[in-house]
Amino acid sequence: MNADPTLIGWSHGRFGKSDLPDVEALMAEVASAAVADAGLDPADIDAISVGVYGTDATSQRFHGALVGTGAPELARIPAVRSENACASGSAALYAALDMVESGRRRAVLVVGAEKMTRTPGADIAELLLGASYLPTEQDHGSFPAIFGWLASQYARRYGDPREALARIAAKNHRNGVDNPYAHMRRDLGYDFCATASDRNPVVAEPLLRTDCSMVSDGAAAVVVAAPDLAVGARRAVTVRSRVQADDVMPVADRPDPLHFDAAGRAFRTALRDAGIALDDLDLLETHDCFTVAELLQYEAFGLAEPGKAAEVLAEGRTERNGALPVNVSGGLKAKGHPVGATGVSQHVMAAMQLVGEAGAMQLPTAEHAAVFNMGGAAVANYATILGVY
Repeated sequence: MNADPTLIGWSHGRFGKSDLPDVEALMAEVASAAVADAGLDPADIDAISVGVYGTDATSQRFHGALVGTGAPELARIPAVRSENACASGSAALYAALDMVESGRRRAVLVVGAEKMTRTPGADIAELLLGASYLPTEQDHGSFPAIFGWLASQYARRYGDPREALARIAAKNHRNGVDNPYAHMRRDLGYDFCATASDRNPVVAEPLLRTDCSMVSDGAAAVVVAAPDLAVGARRAVTVRSRVQADDVMPVADRPDPLHFDAAGRAFRTALRDAGIALDDLDLLETHDCFTVAELLQYEAFGLAEPGKAAEVLAEGRTERNGALPVNVSGGLKAKGHPVGATGVSQHVMAAMQLVGEAGAMQLPTAEHAAVFNMGGAAVANYATILGVY
Protein backbone atom coordinates (compact mmCIF):
# COMPACT_ATOMS: atom_id res chain seq x y z
CA MET A 1 0.00 0.00 0.00
CA ASN A 2 1.04 3.60 -0.60
CA ALA A 3 1.18 5.97 2.37
CA ASP A 4 0.20 9.63 2.22
CA PRO A 5 -1.13 10.11 -1.33
CA THR A 6 -0.36 13.54 -2.78
CA LEU A 7 -1.97 16.19 -4.95
CA ILE A 8 0.53 17.13 -7.65
CA GLY A 9 -1.46 19.09 -10.22
CA TRP A 10 -4.74 20.91 -10.56
CA SER A 11 -6.87 23.18 -12.70
CA HIS A 12 -9.82 25.42 -11.80
CA GLY A 13 -12.31 27.08 -14.12
CA ARG A 14 -14.21 30.28 -13.49
CA PHE A 15 -17.45 29.69 -11.56
CA GLY A 16 -20.63 31.53 -12.54
CA LYS A 17 -22.79 31.53 -15.64
CA SER A 18 -20.58 29.87 -18.23
CA ASP A 19 -20.81 30.23 -21.99
CA LEU A 20 -19.71 26.60 -22.28
CA PRO A 21 -22.69 24.56 -23.48
CA ASP A 22 -22.71 21.60 -21.10
CA VAL A 23 -20.98 19.69 -18.31
CA GLU A 24 -18.88 17.81 -20.86
CA ALA A 25 -17.30 21.07 -22.05
CA LEU A 26 -16.76 22.25 -18.48
CA MET A 27 -14.91 19.03 -17.63
CA ALA A 28 -12.85 19.21 -20.81
CA GLU A 29 -11.65 22.70 -19.86
CA VAL A 30 -9.97 21.46 -16.66
CA ALA A 31 -9.20 17.75 -17.18
CA SER A 32 -6.21 17.87 -19.51
CA ALA A 33 -5.01 21.09 -17.92
CA ALA A 34 -4.70 19.36 -14.53
CA VAL A 35 -2.74 16.49 -16.06
CA ALA A 36 -0.35 18.93 -17.73
CA ASP A 37 -0.04 20.93 -14.51
CA ALA A 38 1.06 17.72 -12.77
CA GLY A 39 3.84 17.31 -15.35
CA LEU A 40 2.29 14.06 -16.61
CA ASP A 41 1.20 12.72 -19.98
CA PRO A 42 -2.34 11.35 -20.42
CA ALA A 43 -0.76 7.89 -20.68
CA ASP A 44 0.46 8.29 -17.07
CA ILE A 45 -3.11 8.51 -15.74
CA ASP A 46 -4.39 5.14 -14.53
CA ALA A 47 -7.99 6.09 -13.78
CA ILE A 48 -10.45 8.99 -13.78
CA SER A 49 -12.81 9.71 -10.88
CA VAL A 50 -15.67 12.11 -11.60
CA GLY A 51 -18.01 13.97 -9.22
CA VAL A 52 -21.26 15.24 -10.76
CA TYR A 53 -24.61 15.58 -8.96
CA GLY A 54 -26.62 15.93 -12.17
CA THR A 55 -28.45 19.25 -12.53
CA ASP A 56 -27.93 19.88 -16.26
CA ALA A 57 -31.07 20.50 -18.28
CA THR A 58 -30.19 17.67 -20.69
CA SER A 59 -30.91 13.97 -20.18
CA GLN A 60 -27.23 13.13 -20.72
CA ARG A 61 -25.84 10.95 -17.95
CA PHE A 62 -22.86 8.54 -17.88
CA HIS A 63 -20.70 11.46 -16.69
CA GLY A 64 -17.54 9.45 -16.08
CA ALA A 65 -17.23 8.62 -19.77
CA LEU A 66 -17.91 12.25 -20.73
CA VAL A 67 -14.39 13.27 -19.65
CA GLY A 68 -12.89 11.26 -22.49
CA THR A 69 -15.49 12.55 -24.91
CA GLY A 70 -14.56 16.14 -24.24
CA ALA A 71 -10.82 15.37 -23.95
CA PRO A 72 -10.17 12.53 -26.45
CA GLU A 73 -6.64 11.96 -25.19
CA LEU A 74 -8.23 10.66 -21.98
CA ALA A 75 -10.92 8.56 -23.67
CA ARG A 76 -9.59 5.06 -23.02
CA ILE A 77 -8.72 5.54 -19.36
CA PRO A 78 -11.02 3.69 -16.92
CA ALA A 79 -13.49 6.21 -15.49
CA VAL A 80 -16.18 6.13 -12.84
CA ARG A 81 -18.61 8.67 -11.40
CA SER A 82 -19.39 9.33 -7.73
CA GLU A 83 -22.53 11.06 -6.46
CA ASN A 84 -23.10 12.11 -2.86
CA ALA A 85 -25.22 15.24 -3.16
CA CYS A 86 -23.22 18.42 -2.51
CA ALA A 87 -20.21 16.31 -1.49
CA SER A 88 -20.01 14.54 -4.86
CA GLY A 89 -16.65 16.19 -5.60
CA SER A 90 -15.12 14.99 -2.34
CA ALA A 91 -16.63 11.53 -2.89
CA ALA A 92 -14.80 11.39 -6.23
CA LEU A 93 -11.57 12.61 -4.62
CA TYR A 94 -11.77 10.06 -1.78
CA ALA A 95 -12.39 7.28 -4.31
CA ALA A 96 -9.20 8.37 -6.09
CA LEU A 97 -7.29 8.46 -2.81
CA ASP A 98 -8.46 4.92 -2.08
CA MET A 99 -7.19 3.77 -5.50
CA VAL A 100 -3.76 5.30 -4.99
CA GLU A 101 -3.45 4.35 -1.33
CA SER A 102 -4.23 0.71 -2.16
CA GLY A 103 -1.29 0.58 -4.54
CA ARG A 104 -3.50 -0.41 -7.49
CA ARG A 105 -3.16 3.01 -9.14
CA ARG A 106 -0.27 5.47 -9.23
CA ALA A 107 -2.00 8.51 -10.73
CA VAL A 108 -5.73 9.27 -10.80
CA LEU A 109 -7.40 12.31 -12.34
CA VAL A 110 -10.30 13.71 -10.31
CA VAL A 111 -12.82 15.98 -12.05
CA GLY A 112 -15.75 17.72 -10.36
CA ALA A 113 -18.26 19.63 -12.45
CA GLU A 114 -21.82 20.92 -12.67
CA LYS A 115 -23.84 22.84 -15.26
CA MET A 116 -26.71 24.50 -13.40
CA THR A 117 -27.60 27.89 -14.84
CA ARG A 118 -29.49 26.76 -17.92
CA THR A 119 -31.83 24.53 -15.92
CA PRO A 120 -35.09 26.34 -15.05
CA GLY A 121 -35.24 27.61 -11.49
CA ALA A 122 -38.17 25.40 -10.48
CA ASP A 123 -36.34 22.33 -11.77
CA ILE A 124 -33.14 23.27 -9.93
CA ALA A 125 -35.15 23.70 -6.73
CA GLU A 126 -36.65 20.23 -7.14
CA LEU A 127 -33.27 18.65 -7.90
CA LEU A 128 -31.63 20.26 -4.87
CA LEU A 129 -34.51 19.26 -2.62
CA GLY A 130 -33.59 15.71 -3.61
CA ALA A 131 -30.54 16.11 -1.36
CA SER A 132 -32.94 15.93 1.59
CA TYR A 133 -35.07 13.04 2.83
CA LEU A 134 -38.20 13.55 0.75
CA PRO A 135 -40.69 11.45 2.74
CA THR A 136 -40.37 13.79 5.73
CA GLU A 137 -38.62 16.91 4.45
CA GLN A 138 -40.21 17.77 1.11
CA ASP A 139 -42.99 19.59 2.97
CA HIS A 140 -40.41 22.27 3.79
CA GLY A 141 -40.81 23.18 0.11
CA SER A 142 -37.15 23.75 -0.73
CA PHE A 143 -33.63 22.84 0.32
CA PRO A 144 -32.99 26.41 1.60
CA ALA A 145 -36.09 26.07 3.77
CA ILE A 146 -34.52 23.16 5.65
CA PHE A 147 -31.62 25.41 6.62
CA GLY A 148 -34.07 28.21 7.35
CA TRP A 149 -35.76 25.83 9.79
CA LEU A 150 -32.38 25.14 11.42
CA ALA A 151 -31.75 28.87 11.75
CA SER A 152 -35.19 29.34 13.31
CA GLN A 153 -34.54 26.53 15.79
CA TYR A 154 -31.19 28.13 16.65
CA ALA A 155 -32.95 31.44 17.30
CA ARG A 156 -35.43 29.82 19.68
CA ARG A 157 -32.70 28.14 21.68
CA TYR A 158 -29.84 30.67 21.64
CA GLY A 159 -31.24 33.96 20.37
CA ASP A 160 -31.51 35.54 16.93
CA PRO A 161 -28.45 34.58 14.82
CA ARG A 162 -29.10 37.03 11.99
CA GLU A 163 -26.28 39.39 12.96
CA ALA A 164 -23.82 36.48 12.99
CA LEU A 165 -25.15 35.17 9.67
CA ALA A 166 -24.68 38.60 8.09
CA ARG A 167 -21.10 38.69 9.38
CA ILE A 168 -20.43 35.35 7.69
CA ALA A 169 -21.95 36.50 4.41
CA ALA A 170 -20.05 39.79 4.47
CA LYS A 171 -16.76 38.05 5.33
CA ASN A 172 -17.06 35.54 2.53
CA HIS A 173 -18.05 38.12 -0.07
CA ARG A 174 -15.17 40.32 1.05
CA ASN A 175 -12.80 37.38 0.60
CA GLY A 176 -14.28 36.51 -2.77
CA VAL A 177 -13.14 39.83 -4.24
CA ASP A 178 -9.58 38.44 -4.44
CA ASN A 179 -10.57 35.12 -6.04
CA PRO A 180 -10.33 35.23 -9.86
CA TYR A 181 -12.42 32.05 -10.08
CA ALA A 182 -15.34 33.37 -8.00
CA HIS A 183 -18.88 33.74 -9.29
CA MET A 184 -19.28 37.06 -7.45
CA ARG A 185 -16.29 39.31 -6.79
CA ARG A 186 -18.05 42.10 -4.93
CA ASP A 187 -17.80 43.27 -1.33
CA LEU A 188 -21.46 43.55 -0.37
CA GLY A 189 -20.79 44.91 3.11
CA TYR A 190 -22.33 43.94 6.42
CA ASP A 191 -25.27 46.38 6.26
CA PHE A 192 -26.48 44.99 2.93
CA CYS A 193 -26.10 41.38 4.11
CA ALA A 194 -27.97 42.13 7.34
CA THR A 195 -30.95 43.90 5.80
CA ALA A 196 -33.91 42.45 3.90
CA SER A 197 -34.65 44.50 0.78
CA ASP A 198 -35.83 44.20 -2.80
CA ARG A 199 -32.23 43.39 -3.75
CA ASN A 200 -31.77 41.03 -0.81
CA PRO A 201 -35.14 39.37 -0.21
CA VAL A 202 -36.06 36.68 2.27
CA VAL A 203 -35.54 33.27 0.67
CA ALA A 204 -36.48 31.02 3.59
CA GLU A 205 -37.18 32.82 6.87
CA PRO A 206 -34.91 34.00 8.41
CA LEU A 207 -32.42 33.45 5.56
CA LEU A 208 -31.92 36.23 3.02
CA ARG A 209 -30.52 35.83 -0.48
CA THR A 210 -27.08 36.76 0.88
CA ASP A 211 -27.32 33.79 3.25
CA CYS A 212 -27.60 31.34 0.33
CA SER A 213 -24.94 30.08 -2.06
CA MET A 214 -25.48 30.85 -5.71
CA VAL A 215 -26.55 28.61 -8.58
CA SER A 216 -23.38 28.32 -10.65
CA ASP A 217 -21.67 26.47 -13.46
CA GLY A 218 -18.11 25.33 -12.98
CA ALA A 219 -15.46 22.64 -12.88
CA ALA A 220 -12.21 21.85 -11.09
CA ALA A 221 -9.73 18.99 -11.39
CA VAL A 222 -6.84 17.57 -9.39
CA VAL A 223 -4.34 14.75 -9.91
CA VAL A 224 -3.83 12.32 -7.02
CA ALA A 225 -0.46 10.57 -7.16
CA ALA A 226 1.56 7.98 -5.30
CA PRO A 227 4.47 9.35 -3.23
CA ASP A 228 7.10 8.16 -5.73
CA LEU A 229 5.49 10.22 -8.49
CA ALA A 230 5.42 13.23 -6.18
CA VAL A 231 9.22 13.08 -5.85
CA GLY A 232 9.62 14.30 -9.42
CA ALA A 233 6.75 16.77 -9.32
CA ARG A 234 7.45 20.51 -9.23
CA ARG A 235 5.32 20.70 -6.08
CA ALA A 236 3.15 18.36 -4.06
CA VAL A 237 0.56 18.64 -1.32
CA THR A 238 0.25 15.73 1.08
CA VAL A 239 -3.12 14.38 2.16
CA ARG A 240 -2.27 13.91 5.83
CA SER A 241 -5.67 12.53 6.78
CA ARG A 242 -9.20 12.27 5.51
CA VAL A 243 -12.38 11.07 7.17
CA GLN A 244 -15.93 10.53 6.00
CA ALA A 245 -18.63 10.33 8.67
CA ASP A 246 -22.36 10.06 7.98
CA ASP A 247 -25.40 11.02 10.02
CA VAL A 248 -29.09 10.13 9.94
CA MET A 249 -30.54 11.59 6.74
CA PRO A 250 -33.79 13.04 8.18
CA VAL A 251 -32.54 15.99 10.22
CA ALA A 252 -35.48 15.96 12.62
CA ASP A 253 -34.72 12.34 13.57
CA ARG A 254 -31.35 13.26 15.10
CA PRO A 255 -31.03 13.66 18.88
CA ASP A 256 -30.14 17.32 18.36
CA PRO A 257 -30.63 18.78 14.86
CA LEU A 258 -28.54 21.83 15.81
CA HIS A 259 -25.52 19.70 16.63
CA PHE A 260 -23.84 18.54 13.42
CA ASP A 261 -22.56 15.44 15.19
CA ALA A 262 -21.10 13.55 12.21
CA ALA A 263 -19.53 16.72 10.84
CA GLY A 264 -17.76 17.32 14.13
CA ARG A 265 -16.75 13.68 14.37
CA ALA A 266 -15.21 13.73 10.89
CA PHE A 267 -13.36 16.98 11.57
CA ARG A 268 -11.98 16.01 14.98
CA THR A 269 -10.93 12.56 13.77
CA ALA A 270 -9.14 14.06 10.77
CA LEU A 271 -7.19 16.38 13.07
CA ARG A 272 -6.30 13.49 15.37
CA ASP A 273 -5.22 11.25 12.48
CA ALA A 274 -3.04 14.05 11.11
CA GLY A 275 -1.41 14.48 14.51
CA ILE A 276 -2.30 18.15 14.83
CA ALA A 277 -4.63 20.32 16.91
CA LEU A 278 -7.22 22.87 15.85
CA ASP A 279 -4.80 25.67 16.77
CA ASP A 280 -2.24 24.28 14.30
CA LEU A 281 -4.47 24.98 11.31
CA ASP A 282 -3.63 27.99 9.14
CA LEU A 283 -6.84 27.98 7.13
CA LEU A 284 -10.16 26.20 6.72
CA GLU A 285 -12.20 25.90 3.54
CA THR A 286 -15.66 24.87 4.73
CA HIS A 287 -19.08 24.19 3.26
CA ASP A 288 -21.11 27.40 3.60
CA CYS A 289 -23.99 26.38 1.34
CA PHE A 290 -25.94 28.61 3.70
CA THR A 291 -24.49 30.94 6.31
CA VAL A 292 -26.19 29.00 9.08
CA ALA A 293 -24.27 25.91 7.94
CA GLU A 294 -20.96 27.70 8.53
CA LEU A 295 -22.25 28.92 11.90
CA LEU A 296 -23.19 25.40 13.02
CA GLN A 297 -19.89 24.02 11.74
CA TYR A 298 -17.98 26.44 14.01
CA GLU A 299 -19.70 24.83 16.97
CA ALA A 300 -19.38 21.26 15.66
CA PHE A 301 -15.65 21.68 14.99
CA GLY A 302 -14.86 23.17 18.38
CA LEU A 303 -14.24 26.78 17.35
CA ALA A 304 -17.07 27.78 19.68
CA GLU A 305 -19.29 26.30 22.36
CA PRO A 306 -22.93 25.62 21.37
CA GLY A 307 -24.75 28.90 20.93
CA LYS A 308 -21.51 30.93 21.04
CA ALA A 309 -20.47 31.06 17.36
CA ALA A 310 -21.48 34.73 17.17
CA GLU A 311 -18.64 35.54 19.58
CA VAL A 312 -16.08 33.98 17.23
CA LEU A 313 -17.32 36.21 14.42
CA ALA A 314 -17.51 39.36 16.54
CA GLU A 315 -13.89 38.81 17.61
CA GLY A 316 -12.79 38.40 14.00
CA ARG A 317 -11.21 34.99 14.62
CA THR A 318 -12.32 33.61 11.24
CA GLU A 319 -11.38 36.69 9.18
CA ARG A 320 -8.42 36.34 6.80
CA ASN A 321 -6.22 38.08 9.41
CA GLY A 322 -7.74 36.14 12.32
CA ALA A 323 -6.55 33.12 14.28
CA LEU A 324 -8.16 30.70 11.79
CA PRO A 325 -9.08 32.22 8.41
CA VAL A 326 -12.23 30.53 7.11
CA ASN A 327 -13.18 30.53 3.43
CA VAL A 328 -10.43 32.83 2.20
CA SER A 329 -11.58 31.78 -1.29
CA GLY A 330 -14.98 33.36 -0.66
CA GLY A 331 -16.49 29.98 0.09
CA LEU A 332 -19.55 28.63 -1.66
CA LYS A 333 -21.24 31.93 -0.78
CA ALA A 334 -19.13 34.11 -3.09
CA LYS A 335 -17.15 31.61 -5.17
CA GLY A 336 -20.33 29.78 -6.16
CA HIS A 337 -21.63 26.27 -5.66
CA PRO A 338 -21.65 24.16 -8.84
CA VAL A 339 -22.56 21.11 -6.81
CA GLY A 340 -20.30 18.40 -8.23
CA ALA A 341 -17.35 20.77 -8.52
CA THR A 342 -17.46 22.14 -4.98
CA GLY A 343 -15.51 19.48 -3.09
CA VAL A 344 -12.73 19.38 -5.68
CA SER A 345 -12.61 23.17 -5.79
CA GLN A 346 -12.23 23.43 -2.01
CA HIS A 347 -9.22 21.09 -2.08
CA VAL A 348 -7.65 23.00 -4.97
CA MET A 349 -8.12 26.33 -3.15
CA ALA A 350 -6.43 24.91 -0.03
CA ALA A 351 -3.60 23.34 -2.05
CA MET A 352 -2.90 26.64 -3.79
CA GLN A 353 -2.51 28.32 -0.41
CA LEU A 354 -0.12 25.65 0.82
CA VAL A 355 2.25 25.99 -2.16
CA GLY A 356 2.08 29.80 -2.28
CA GLU A 357 0.13 29.98 -5.55
CA ALA A 358 -3.05 31.65 -4.30
CA GLY A 359 -2.26 35.08 -5.75
CA ALA A 360 -4.18 37.90 -4.10
CA MET A 361 -5.85 35.34 -1.80
CA GLN A 362 -2.49 34.16 -0.42
CA LEU A 363 -2.12 34.06 3.36
CA PRO A 364 1.24 34.96 4.96
CA THR A 365 1.51 31.52 6.58
CA ALA A 366 -0.04 28.35 5.17
CA GLU A 367 1.40 25.03 6.33
CA HIS A 368 -1.69 23.11 7.48
CA ALA A 369 -5.12 23.40 5.84
CA ALA A 370 -8.45 21.76 6.55
CA VAL A 371 -11.23 21.18 4.05
CA PHE A 372 -14.81 20.31 5.00
CA ASN A 373 -17.44 19.38 2.40
CA MET A 374 -20.86 17.97 3.17
CA GLY A 375 -23.73 16.36 1.30
CA GLY A 376 -27.24 17.24 2.40
CA ALA A 377 -27.78 18.84 5.79
CA ALA A 378 -24.56 17.42 7.30
CA VAL A 379 -25.53 13.90 6.21
CA ALA A 380 -22.36 12.88 4.30
CA ASN A 381 -19.41 14.70 5.87
CA TYR A 382 -15.87 14.81 4.44
CA ALA A 383 -12.97 16.32 6.40
CA THR A 384 -9.45 16.49 4.96
CA ILE A 385 -6.18 17.75 6.40
CA LEU A 386 -3.58 18.87 3.85
CA GLY A 387 0.06 19.85 4.33
CA VAL A 388 3.33 20.37 2.47
CA TYR A 389 6.42 18.36 3.39
